[in-house]
Amino acid sequence: MTALILIFSYLLGSIPNGLIFGKLIWHKDLRKFGSKNIGATNAWRVIGKPAGILIFLLDFLKGALSIFIAQSFGGSAWIVMFAGLFAIIGHSFSIYLNFHGGKGVATGLGVIAVMIPKATLIVFFTWLVIVLITRYVSLGSCIAAALVPILAFYFNSETAFIVFGIIAAIFIIRRHRENISRLLRGKENRI
Repeated sequence: MTALILIFSYLLGSIPNGLIFGKLIWHKDLRKFGSKNIGATNAWRVIGKPAGILIFLLDFLKGALSIFIAQSFGGSAWIVMFAGLFAIIGHSFSIYLNFHGGKGVATGLGVIAVMIPKATLIVFFTWLVIVLITRYVSLGSCIAAALVPILAFYFNSETAFIVFGIIAAIFIIRRHRENISRLLRGKENRI
């Protein structure tokens, strides 16, 4: 059962919502425009606010559903934690896109919404405030990701969820390494 939960989480995470709905509704292949990323930020920049919001919500649901399914089948905290990681990895290295994909931020927020619900609003509002003040989505995403393991510890979450927070933060920040480089050079795109 554990293997099925993890495979399901990966395949669910792999669904390229930005590509599917970008083409289906707006007739745009996000891989050819802007940052060429299939995530919500590029959709917002290239297609507009409705597309960014829709893709954010769908990617969020991938993470939330992976945890809900893992918990529904009685998975231990460690299995639930790995289900969340597999959803994020699927989003970032989609089997449907030759192992390319997004950066995992919205999917990661969906994971913590079910795994560590008390942390979700704090993480989201931290991201939102940073983005509103600086206009840098990448900066908000990296700081919000770094906050997850701290909040998991603060809220006395399962050890597995704290480990998830550490791994997910490192993974998401690493996925933003080009953005970080551009931020340091003052070349990062603002929204």
